[in-house]
Amino acid sequence: MSVNGIGQNYYQNYAATTKNTKNINGTGKADSTYELSEAEEMEIFKKEFYDELSKITNHRTVSNAAVNISEAAFKAMKGDPEYREKILSLIQRDLGASYAPRDCSVLITVGATLDDYRGDSWSVGYDSEFHMRSRNSFYKRMSGKQDRQKEILEKYLQKRAQVKKQQQEMFNEKIVNQDQERDRLLQSWNNERQLAKASSAYESNMGYADLQSSLM
Repeated sequence: MSVNGIGQNYYQNYAATTKNTKNINGTGKADSTYELSEAEEMEIFKKEFYDELSKITNHRTVSNAAVNISEAAFKAMKGDPEYREKILSLIQRDLGASYAPRDCSVLITVGATLDDYRGDSWSVGYDSEFHMRSRNSFYKRMSGKQDRQKEILEKYLQKRAQVKKQQQEMFNEKIVNQDQERDRLLQSWNNERQLAKASSAYESNMGYADLQSSLM
């Protein structure tokens, strides 16, 4: 399965944030008195939460999964570890549950309280709302089937481009051959014309010589 969504950005942001936790002075040594800002702490918290979501295994009936988390939800989970664990437990429960019919898309929405938590599901093929509502999800995991379809499409496009290239090369070769044949025929025709002129001139000269002989 492929994982995407805005949550991927937190890996890059986390690296930058971690780097900034050390105040480098002119000697290249870290200043241990530096303290993380609230924004930096939140970035690290989000990165850690994203890692936890990545460890959750989908049930085989869940083809696509996305988790929308509001900023208020992140603040609530960061301030209350127990609430964070409850949310992770609920997400694990819902993504690990069996859905009917098979091949469903599941969207989980997390808010500042448990009352704001909700899960929605759609059958694959009728999940346009899932794709619309999960566009900017913090965490999103798409099925390998879609990856396979994308791979097949890319191979088809590559094959078609290769065939078109071969056809163009054959066409170019045909044009070159036609030009060469035309040049050969033209040269042959010119040679015949020159031969005909030479033969005509020879015959004319021979006739003139015979005439002179008869007059002598």
